[in-house]
Amino acid sequence: MTRGFYIFCAAVLALVLLLTGMMLTVTQWLPRLAGIWLPQDTTIALDGSPRWRNGGLWLPGVQYYAGDCQLTALTHVALSYKAQRWQAAADNVSLNTACLSKLPPDENRDAPRSLADWQAMLPDADVTITQLSIAPYQDYAGKLQLSSRGGNQQLDYQGDNLRLSAHLQGQQLAIRQIKIHHSALAQPVELSGQLTLPTFPDGLPRAGQLHGDLNLQGLPQPLNLQLNWQQQQGELLVKQQGDNEPLVRLPWSVSAQQIAITQGKWRWPYAMQPVSGGVSLTLSQWQQGLAATEITARLNVLTEGRGGKGNVVLSVGPGHLDMLNSQLPFQLTGASKLANLQFYTSMPGMINGSLLDPQVTLQPGALLRMRGRLLSTLEVDEARWPLAGVKISSAGIDGRLQAILKAHDPSMGRFMLHLDGRAADFWPDKGRWSWRYWATGYMAPLSARWDVAGTGSWQDTTIELNTLSTGFDRLSYGMVSMRTPRLTLTSPLRWQRAADKAAFNGELQLAARETRFSSGGFLPPSTLKLAVTGRDPANFLFSGALNAEAIGPVRVNGRWDGERLRGQAWWPQQSLTVFQPLLSNDLKLKIQSGTLKAQVAFSAATDQGFEAGGHWVVNQGSVRLPDNEINGIDFSLPFRLQAHQWHFGARGPVSLRIKEIKNQFAMHNVTADLQGTYPWSEQQPLTLSNVSVDVLGGQLSMAQLALPQHQAATVRLQNLELSELVTAIKPKQIAMSGRINGALPLWLNHSQWLIQDGWIANSGNLTLRLDKQMADAIASNNIAAGAAIDWLRYMEISRSWATLNLDNLGELTMRAQVDGSSRFRDKNQRVALNYTQRENLFQLWRSLRFGDNLQSWVEEHATLPSQKEKKPHDTDN
Repeated sequence: MTRGFYIFCAAVLALVLLLTGMMLTVTQWLPRLAGIWLPQDTTIALDGSPRWRNGGLWLPGVQYYAGDCQLTALTHVALSYKAQRWQAAADNVSLNTACLSKLPPDENRDAPRSLADWQAMLPDADVTITQLSIAPYQDYAGKLQLSSRGGNQQLDYQGDNLRLSAHLQGQQLAIRQIKIHHSALAQPVELSGQLTLPTFPDGLPRAGQLHGDLNLQGLPQPLNLQLNWQQQQGELLVKQQGDNEPLVRLPWSVSAQQIAITQGKWRWPYAMQPVSGGVSLTLSQWQQGLAATEITARLNVLTEGRGGKGNVVLSVGPGHLDMLNSQLPFQLTGASKLANLQFYTSMPGMINGSLLDPQVTLQPGALLRMRGRLLSTLEVDEARWPLAGVKISSAGIDGRLQAILKAHDPSMGRFMLHLDGRAADFWPDKGRWSWRYWATGYMAPLSARWDVAGTGSWQDTTIELNTLSTGFDRLSYGMVSMRTPRLTLTSPLRWQRAADKAAFNGELQLAARETRFSSGGFLPPSTLKLAVTGRDPANFLFSGALNAEAIGPVRVNGRWDGERLRGQAWWPQQSLTVFQPLLSNDLKLKIQSGTLKAQVAFSAATDQGFEAGGHWVVNQGSVRLPDNEINGIDFSLPFRLQAHQWHFGARGPVSLRIKEIKNQFAMHNVTADLQGTYPWSEQQPLTLSNVSVDVLGGQLSMAQLALPQHQAATVRLQNLELSELVTAIKPKQIAMSGRINGALPLWLNHSQWLIQDGWIANSGNLTLRLDKQMADAIASNNIAAGAAIDWLRYMEISRSWATLNLDNLGELTMRAQVDGSSRFRDKNQRVALNYTQRENLFQLWRSLRFGDNLQSWVEEHATLPSQKEKKPHDTDN
């Protein structure tokens, strides 16, 4: 072997070793070599060494940095050349637009290339990116496919929220489809059209037309979008299908110095109150980039309502928007007149900070005012929101938040409410907002002044009402007057809104001094304590108790589900004597003994109103009055309240039992049952039954009284002893003995009668005896009456029959027949008496001087037959 052969072999080995070393260290030298051609302060980084795979070059990952900001990141990059076409692919490509501002300016620009030059430079190639993501628009990520052949380019993009299909041939760009999904839209926006691109790709298209449809929730027809332009001017139109007048008309023009929208018009007739207005926009020095573009705009809103016509104007600029430091002033001024409300505003402010995360700062003088009718009867005299110094950004609201509301209701009264707090980077469930509030007012229906005060906060997902005190100086309604009722928190009210640890709890107390009734009684100072616990204010349980000194406790519990309030209340058995303060001293009624217990279930909702049902029970009650005493009271009240109707005795009738009533007429074994509906109706009557009372040695009873009444309710008298009646009345001039029966048909809603065709008759012999002094006095005063009265000094009645009619004016008509015998001067004489009595019963009840009235009546009306007459003599009075 020659020396040259060894030198050749050594050179080949050295080259192999050099290439192997370069491949092993490519991640170190290749980025530095590329840096020669990259812009200053930009670098690339490789995740690993390149590999040869499937006939092409494969890289695990590539990053491109502008300073220390990662502008672009690619993963699993493949590059190959097959069938005379370049094939490029990547699994993921992400672009961070926030890093674009860190790219240095291009100071060595070559002569601009035309669109044809750029197309000529592009080789035939297919580029596929499985997932392309551009921050901060990650919601529109998708798959990109780009194909270039013979100077024509085809682009297809498929994502969940964005789809694009376009074809470029020369300067003609055909957009087959742009389909955009957004959460604010019920259906996606679809656009298509044709554009003519400029010769140099550094300006707007020379001409074009885009059209599409937009569906908005609440609109009967979709909206048609049309964008047309020719050279340096055009127009954007938005119409509803079938409507000739556009909703939006924006004429625009473009020059080297500015982009302008002039005399733009818009209207929106689909709101509760139609609005319209104009818009103008000027972008000056737009070709120098976003940071150098000066923005000036004006938008106005025209309204008409209760206060006449209103005009709100938003003026913007002059200022600029920048990726790093925007400075764009604005001013919102004017009045908005809605159907029932009027808003007045003067709100200067500034938009500053990064364009991707701007901050709005409201400057001194920012104020929003309102007045008008807020509810059907609530009139807002003035509402004020001072907003100076408030800052709004993606981090939240920061600054002092205040509100002042002054309002009145013609029938309910007036009030003034203040709210003052501070927010720190606050959005709902993020940051902190703490506040205090206070208010005073007057409630006309209750003739009461009220006040409220308290503090609270909203920290991240927790809303807390730390303190609350609200009440009235007094409440006066109807027959009730309550002193200084006040509601307070005994434990803070907290609402944890986080779904994984949702909770709602707190404790309240309602306290009041004496509650007085117009009847003269009063309820002692009372306290209602409630504890609430649950998930949120629309789903919680409550429990507590009501006490009024010795009265109670009445225990309550239940739940609120956001639509319906359900609960139960228990009144444990306790003595009736604790209710003595509820009775007026003027009644002179003393509760001596007895017990009460009760149980009630209730429910309340908007669609049903208030419903309740339960059972009250009184056992062995005893009360004393100056002239009588009632003992052995047993009362059972099962009830149900639904749709403003009381249903008594759902599972058993309302029952009243009284063992004894001691008074002028001693009564025993009083019974009464009630069952049905109040107010009653034909379909749902109210029935009183099993009414009876043992009195005068006999019994009064009524089998049934039904309301509405279609037949008389008969009150029956059975074996009533007249001697007991006379003894109870204690007349000195007359004595009677014997028993009577009767039936009195009772009407409550008859057009004329209270009692119709009632009757009373004797049961066995009756005895009538007149006082000797009374008889002698009549005989001495009236000779004719004296002759007749002799027959009535002592009479035994074998038969008596009387019919009664009582009209609703109190006029009583009684027709009676009396047959008997009289003993006078040791002789028995037959007596037959027919008479008619007419008298106003209501007037008679006002004076029960029974003996004197009887003496007067006999003196005036009694005419009896002489001793020799054997036939009865009729007298009609």
